[in-house]
Amino acid sequence: MPKAITKKELKELIIKELPGLIRKDLSLRRFIIDLTAERYPDKKKTEDRFDRILQRLEENDKRWEENQKRLERIEIEWNKRWEENQKRLERIEIEWNKRWEENQKRLERMELEWNRRWEENQKVINRILEEIRLLRERQEAEAKRVDRKFDSTIGALGARWGLMAEESFRNGLKAILEESFNVKVERYHDFDAEGVVFGRPDQIELDLLIYNNTLIIAELKSSMSKSDMYSFIKKIEFYESKHNVKARRRIVISPMVDPKALEVAKAYGIEVYNYADEVNLSRVN
Repeated sequence: MPKAITKKELKELIIKELPGLIRKDLSLRRFIIDLTAERYPDKKKTEDRFDRILQRLEENDKRWEENQKRLERIEIEWNKRWEENQKRLERIEIEWNKRWEENQKRLERMELEWNRRWEENQKVINRILEEIRLLRERQEAEAKRVDRKFDSTIGALGARWGLMAEESFRNGLKAILEESFNVKVERYHDFDAEGVVFGRPDQIELDLLIYNNTLIIAELKSSMSKSDMYSFIKKIEFYESKHNVKARRRIVISPMVDPKALEVAKAYGIEVYNYADEVNLSRVN
């Protein structure tokens, strides 16, 4: 009895022998085609289907190309707009930078102008303050000078009427001279044994003013009469002869000077001042 064939062996045998049988046996070929017709279309249907697929692919290609062209146009348009916007933004930026620079320059000019005005105002204020300070100093100096003149006049009257010592009055004038002119005032004492000055032996007193190493002989008195002026002249001659020097200037400072004494002073080149702060020492130079 022949051996039974298994399913597996049968399948392998069909796979091995079927292709050759299909090529050789026409009826078997048709049978296979009819059998699989429901699952696989025939050549015409397949070609028709391929044609439709190709047509659809061509249509899709056409649409894709149209869309690509459209996208390209859109891209070109948007690039154009972007470039225009960029240029516009650049122009705006340039314009704003220009305005900003102009505003900065304007602010700088304004700042310079305000600084200049502030400095000018400060100078004006400082000048006014300086003028006020100088005016106050002049007023104070004038008030002080008036007070000194008043004190000198009152002191001279007091010395004349015995209410104030002559030495105290002279010391007051000495203090004014030293304070106002930075001058050194020295009291000169000597004894005239031969009586050259007063016609008899007597004590000689003079005021010596040392200013810039220059000798000035002075008389500081509450009042000067004609005889006092002659006595002053003789005392000058006594001092110059004894010390072999020549005074550069000869000065009398007295609030009360007799008109006749003024005539003598003018004849002998003696300077007369009523108040100590009126003395002009600049002539020494």
